[in-house]
Amino acid sequence: MPKSTSVLLIDDDERLNRLVTTYLNRFGFSVRAVAHPQQGLRELKNNAPEIVILDVMLPDLDGFSVCRRIRESSRVPIIMLTARGEVADRVLGLELGADDYLPKPFEPRELVARIQAVLRRGSTADHEDVLKSGALEVSRVKRSARLKGNDIGLTTAEFELLALLVRNPGRVLTRERIMDETKGIDWEAYDRSVDVLVSRVRQKLGDDAKRPAFIRTVRGVGYMFIGGDRE
Repeated sequence: MPKSTSVLLIDDDERLNRLVTTYLNRFGFSVRAVAHPQQGLRELKNNAPEIVILDVMLPDLDGFSVCRRIRESSRVPIIMLTARGEVADRVLGLELGADDYLPKPFEPRELVARIQAVLRRGSTADHEDVLKSGALEVSRVKRSARLKGNDIGLTTAEFELLALLVRNPGRVLTRERIMDETKGIDWEAYDRSVDVLVSRVRQKLGDDAKRPAFIRTVRGVGYMFIGGDRE
């Protein structure tokens, strides 16, 4: 019998937790639902899940703060839930390291599809294992990137973006192309999320947007990977 995918659901709406747990169980997920953020952080530490579903509106510690704490020590995929659908909230969630965003109310089947898409992005391997450019190495199998031998700690979405750029050196990739080839991220009506992801990847690479060594902005068009040969 195949192993169930473990899900940690952090949401103070206990009725929603019961409904989501019951629904996800039908699709073979093993769900641990908690109503308090501190309990969720303890659960994450003691029983590491394969994906976290995280509500923004939580008591004592909001979902953004929880997301930030998770990212201090873990790259587990995170899907954020919120009753607030403003673009600013989505930007903040992505900047803090969330992999996807689903506004409430939502159809349970859509949540299942989002979970499957995020997990698929995290498990898809390529025939070419390691892509190298100067001091940068990107492993398609390990889903990780190392700079000068040090893991730079990319989230799933960040890895997808960097791997796409590294596979296309010297080629300008439009935002539309990036959105098309990183399916599963909630890009709809939200083009700035591409810029947010690029900014996060640049920060982890120590890259300067004004004097880039890795990712160059092509104004009005998109982005281009230019190498990584600096020492």
